[in-house]
Amino acid sequence: MIRHTVAFRLVHPEGSAEEATFLADGRRILTGIPGVEDFVVSRQVSPKSDHRFQFAMTFADEAAYAAYNAHPDHVGFVESRWTTEVAAFDELDLVPLESAALD
Repeated sequence: MIRHTVAFRLVHPEGSAEEATFLADGRRILTGIPGVEDFVVSRQVSPKSDHRFQFAMTFADEAAYAAYNAHPDHVGFVESRWTTEVAAFDELDLVPLESAALD
């Protein structure tokens, strides 16, 4: 299992129609890609980060994640929207630690 997350700040003014459209389009486009599970859009509430939003999703395995990354809808969203509308971001791709590794 891989938990893919991106925390980001948009170029659009806070509360603008453009901001809402980007978030809605991201949800619609990315959830339509096979293998995407548990997709969540979150809003940052802490002043400790200047990122305002996060997209988070789960993939069953590395093959599903690789297929998502190469999918034309993902590539198109990144090329046509992400690169022009996202001012800054941090990406994390996380896998759970086995319980024994924590003992």
